[in-house]
Amino acid sequence: MERILYILLVILLFGVMIAVHEFGHFFTAKLLKVKVNEFAIGMGPALWSRQKGETQYSLRALPIGGYCAMEGEDEDTGDPRAFSRQAGWKKIIILCAGSFMNFLMGLIIVLLLYSGVSAVRAPVITDFADGFICQGEDGLMVGDRIVSIDGHGVWVYSNVLTFLSRNDGQGIDLVVERDGKRVVLDDLPMYRIEYEYEGQTNEGFGLIFGQIEELNFFGKLREGFLITVDFVRTVWMSLGDLVTGRVGVDQLSGVIGIVDVVSDVGSQSATWVDGLLNVFYFMALIAVNLAVMNLLPIPALDGGRIFFVLLNGLIYLVARRRIPERYEGYVHGVAFVLLLILMALVAFNDVWKIFT
Repeated sequence: MERILYILLVILLFGVMIAVHEFGHFFTAKLLKVKVNEFAIGMGPALWSRQKGETQYSLRALPIGGYCAMEGEDEDTGDPRAFSRQAGWKKIIILCAGSFMNFLMGLIIVLLLYSGVSAVRAPVITDFADGFICQGEDGLMVGDRIVSIDGHGVWVYSNVLTFLSRNDGQGIDLVVERDGKRVVLDDLPMYRIEYEYEGQTNEGFGLIFGQIEELNFFGKLREGFLITVDFVRTVWMSLGDLVTGRVGVDQLSGVIGIVDVVSDVGSQSATWVDGLLNVFYFMALIAVNLAVMNLLPIPALDGGRIFFVLLNGLIYLVARRRIPERYEGYVHGVAFVLLLILMALVAFNDVWKIFT
């Protein structure tokens, strides 16, 4: 029963995420005087609908998203306030607004979660495991603050394990802050080992981080912002891993897989409060993920439409011509079908993994 409640909560949060995304389009369209025919929260049959001015506002039965239907999104309808007739900068602002709202949603969730956090672990070395071979002035010393690992900036403590674990075993390049100065340490022979510390067996790189830093109000804001921006980096790294083959396509997860994993995290938490906090943390990550993915220059996504706006602008500057709208519509249409096929395959894979 508890798991079902978490599943329903995650589905509802997905719906809120998409509705927030569409509200970003709606708000900026209204702000820039673009005609909006309908703004709907939810999908499917209308439970409530009201016409106010030129826009119909609807509340629909399925809490799985929403939409903002602007005049002339896909073709020129002749209306001077149609989306297709707007200046390029207006189109880009409207198209980016959805992703901005998703990022803002993720940031607000993280800030709310960290409002109750009084202290965090710092990426400052306080001790080493017995036998750690990279100690000394030419290596690491107690009190060193890790600044970057293999070129990746360490913004929050969790970055340390993430980037150490991603090393390919060829030696680790570190930048540390020592006595107020930056020290560059290249090609340190650090590898994952099993070691004893304070009577417990651990597996890691032999670094001990025991320093705790208190957070005031501004510290909480900084920590929340850095974590949210780090989510963006995480998404980009995941995309890079997919392109380079470090992660297989079979490891992709869609809505079904995400709902399953996040509901598992919630239901397996020690208390229902911990479960809610964990679910909202994951949903903040997914909201930022949605923001980034929507801005990729892939046709049918907001990023693809932005790409065509920029491409049209470039072609007009060079040749005083534009790509016919029907051709752009064909590209978006074909890409949308391919996207649906990919989503169906990922959904099938999610179901397969759940049952196997």
